[in-house]
Amino acid sequence: MPWSNQNGGGGWKGGGGGPWGQPPRGPSGGGGNQPPDLEELLRRSQEQLRGWLPGGGGSGGSFGGLGAKGLGLGAVAALALWLATGFYRVEPDELGVELVLGKVVSQTTPGLNYNFPYPIGQVFTPKVLAVRELSVGQRDGDGLRGIPGRDVPDESLMLTGDENMIDVSFRVQWNVKDATAYLFNIQNPEATVKAVAESAMREVVGKNTIEYILTENQRRLETDVKQLMQKTLDGYKAGVEVRLVNMYKVNPPTQVIDAFRDVQAARIDAERLQNEAQAYANRVVPEARGQAAAITAQATAYKRRIVEEARGQADRFTSVLAQYELAPDVTRERLYLETMERVFGGMDKVIVDQGKGEGAIQPYLPLDQLTRKPGVKTPTGGQ
Repeated sequence: MPWSNQNGGGGWKGGGGGPWGQPPRGPSGGGGNQPPDLEELLRRSQEQLRGWLPGGGGSGGSFGGLGAKGLGLGAVAALALWLATGFYRVEPDELGVELVLGKVVSQTTPGLNYNFPYPIGQVFTPKVLAVRELSVGQRDGDGLRGIPGRDVPDESLMLTGDENMIDVSFRVQWNVKDATAYLFNIQNPEATVKAVAESAMREVVGKNTIEYILTENQRRLETDVKQLMQKTLDGYKAGVEVRLVNMYKVNPPTQVIDAFRDVQAARIDAERLQNEAQAYANRVVPEARGQAAAITAQATAYKRRIVEEARGQADRFTSVLAQYELAPDVTRERLYLETMERVFGGMDKVIVDQGKGEGAIQPYLPLDQLTRKPGVKTPTGGQ
């Protein structure tokens, strides 16, 4: 096989390394390779050229009649193989970032692409479409291997704004939005995102009370943490987009969870009693207000009736007074007769003639009995 290493020095073997003995590209297209040793490369190239020459290259450095020509052919072949190592493939979920002499020159789309070979050029292929997930406060287990999940109190225990401890475990989903910034602005993306996530959660928890966190406000807290994380990562120019923050376990610390549940139960009972009292007040107060309004309306009507009656009586007295002043005797007699009529009008009467003695009773025709209905008893009259 051409370009095999006669001395077992790890030369080019079907993609095992570059034509000058450099290590092959990794999954990210290289990166992190050290500059090659020029003396070692020259020695290996000379050994590989000797394998191409007739008779294994002769002795004492003599190449015979074909020495110069064979050396030129070997150099051309080596150059061609070196240039061929510049081809690379970008997978559908990746993005190629090409560097020439350490400077980013372009980004390539999925497919077969070409860049200058190492050490002039380098290619990184980060997975920009993959959604990555990390967990803070808890480590997931492995069901296939029987490894259970475990809590990490150093990450999950946090201090709230009202100086209470709370146990919070959450997950963060993120992806790469700027491949160049992701590759060269942060050294360890996973650790950086996790540290930012924990710091943002502690800041948000520290601004709120434990009751606020444990109730139905968790969705709002998740949004606040996500926004704070994105702002911090953008400040780092990390090239990372935070997609989701999910608080899947939010509890008081295990040591005080029983006492906390008792406090919560007492708080629920207090709220229930307050609601019942409020419902009773909502029912009784309107009834009392209605009764007060009815009494006020009755009093107003009574006032108006009495005032109007008094005014009518005053007007009647004024009119009678005017008639009395014109004819006192006649008016006085009319008033007397009207008063007697009003007093005796509803009574049974017996007329006694005082001029004829005590037993003189004058009978009269009972005209009032003619208007009475049959079966109705006549009330007893007086004298």
